[in-house]
Amino acid sequence: MEVTRKDLQTLRSRCQTVDDPRTPINIFHPVENIISISIAAIISGAEGPKSIARWASSKKEWLQTWLDLPEGKTPSRDCIRTFLGKVDPVAFQACFFHWLDGFVLDNQSADGLAVVAIDGKTMRHSYDTAKALRPLHLVSAWVAERHISLGQIATEEKSNEITAIPELLDQIDITGATVTIDAMGCQKAITAKIIDSSGQFVIGVKGNQPKLQAAIESFFDDHWEASDWSKGRCKRFHTSEQKGAWQEDRYYYVARIPRRETVFQNWPHVTAIGMVISVRQQGDKVTEEVRYYILSEYLDGKQFAQAVRQHWSVENNCHWQLDVLFREDDSRVRERTLANNLSWLRRVAITLLKHHPSTDSIKGKQQRATWNEQFLAQVLRFY
Repeated sequence: MEVTRKDLQTLRSRCQTVDDPRTPINIFHPVENIISISIAAIISGAEGPKSIARWASSKKEWLQTWLDLPEGKTPSRDCIRTFLGKVDPVAFQACFFHWLDGFVLDNQSADGLAVVAIDGKTMRHSYDTAKALRPLHLVSAWVAERHISLGQIATEEKSNEITAIPELLDQIDITGATVTIDAMGCQKAITAKIIDSSGQFVIGVKGNQPKLQAAIESFFDDHWEASDWSKGRCKRFHTSEQKGAWQEDRYYYVARIPRRETVFQNWPHVTAIGMVISVRQQGDKVTEEVRYYILSEYLDGKQFAQAVRQHWSVENNCHWQLDVLFREDDSRVRERTLANNLSWLRRVAITLLKHHPSTDSIKGKQQRATWNEQFLAQVLRFY
């Protein structure tokens, strides 16, 4: 697939929509050049401003085929650092949303359930003991089936996810989607926010909501004793997975909320509850885990299973790859805005690599983009 200068103009034009945070005096490199170069460099394995600048310098001849480099020069490390360290993360992410919408419009799965997983990730080496800064924590939204990051919010503490999630929901469009969150997001205000934003939810329940957990646990315990589920209707679904020496069976149960339990009166947007039993066996060793959920819709067992499984897509297909392919956990960037924006560019890079039609692995695509400029141009063209 031959990619021409014209094919990459969309990338440049969308980058131009970002307001330049730099002082207008002596601006040499335009916004679109810095962002375009940064995306291309990170796809190729660059980790921060210094390596982005090195990559740009070594690829100057190729960059000139589709970017107007002033006086034939590429941005320096300080230029890249200054821009990415000052540009507002919300505005920076917004310039990508129009492109992302093109994928999200078609994010319905075959059975009509679109899952947006919201989860947090800590950049473990971004702490600064001299300034008493803890590692930066990022809360992001991930379209599980399409492997797309919709947006992210940076916080200083994992516990701040409770306040960050509503901010993130204000930033993204979840119309018609099912939002999945772990137990940290089990808050009345968050469930209301999702419904007000025209979405639905499947949210984990743990000890941070003890009365709610106890009521759900009691309901399923009562029904479990009646093996025929005669005390009430419950939708069920079962999956079995064999990997190497171990086998895992998962049993999914969904029921309408028990009206007799007064605790549910405080959760007006909850219409159903769920339970997942995971049984893992390796030889004679058997482990069992039980998890509980609240749902805004009375999903069938298969849809509930899909929502629960796709929630972990953000861990397996985004966070894990950020650490393995882009070494995000090893990043020592401490400046909060710079770290946030670099992390967002890595998420964009993952999305672009995943949507290239090659059947190669993400690592294989990244290597080919590093070695082959035409392949890199193909990846950027999907922007």
